[in-house]
Order: sequence, then structure tokens, then C-alpha cells
Amino acid sequence: MDTEERRTTTSSAAYAADEGVGDHRGVETAGAPRQLWVEEPAVRPRLPDPVRTAAVRAVIITSLTIMQALVAYLCTLAGSWLAFPMVLSSVASTVVATWGVLDVWVTRQVWNQRHGVVSVPSSTARQLRRERRKARRTARRAARSGHREERSHRGTGRLSQA
Repeated sequence: MDTEERRTTTSSAAYAADEGVGDHRGVETAGAPRQLWVEEPAVRPRLPDPVRTAAVRAVIITSLTIMQALVAYLCTLAGSWLAFPMVLSSVASTVVATWGVLDVWVTRQVWNQRHGVVSVPSSTARQLRRERRKARRTARRAARSGHREERSHRGTGRLSQA
């Protein structure tokens, strides 16, 4: 199978998948329009808004810092008077970029603390907690029922409690 045959088979299979056709392997439709954009489900859930905002800010600051460091390097090679101020500002920008990256990490941690993390249901820790809670409940029920039986047997055979 040459490249053109593979391309038509792939595009017709993608078209059949988008149109809801069942098993589309080996199906070749003549004149099927090739899809420009195929929507795929996200592998990971979307970041929360504050975390995404902090991440975008950190990327912009980091990219500007890298460009500034490159300009400082080129100015140094050229022997320009602008080299020294650019090096100083690059050092300051590096500190700000580090702060921006730490801001992403802190914002993510705060979001997870406030809004909770979705845990996997098959998690071992979750299963152990569930078993411990169940054991505590059964122990409490047994203690309560034993206490009730004692109270009910305590008053038998006597006329008064005094």
C-alpha cells in the first residue's frame, strides 16, 4: 500500500468515524470530504481558572526573561553600552520569573486544598478508610446493643432501684 492509498483510507475512516458509521476499517468512500479538525476527548481535565491564569503569566514572564537574557548576551558580544543595564535587568527578571513559577505551584496547591482533589475510586487509601469506618460502625453497634441488653436485664427480679 503506497502513501496515497493510506491517506485516502485514513481520511475516509476519520470521516466515517465523525459521521457515526460503525466499524470503518477498510472502508473507502469515493469523494468523501477530508475533515480539517477532528475533536478528541481531553486526556486530562482542564486546569482551574486561577491556576491557568498563573501559568500563562509565568510563561509570558519566563519567555520575556529568556529574550532579555539573549539581548544582554548579544549586547555583550557587540560591546554595546546597553550590555550592563540589560544584564542587571536580566538578573531581576530571573528573580521575577522564579516567583511566577512558584506562584503557579502555590496557586495549584491552594486550589487543591480549598476545592479538593478528585481521587480515583480504586485508590488503596480510600478503600482502607472505608474498611476502618465500617469496622468502627459495627463495633459501635455491637457496643450499643450490648449496653441495651444490660439495661433491660438490670431491672429484672427487683421491685425498686433504691
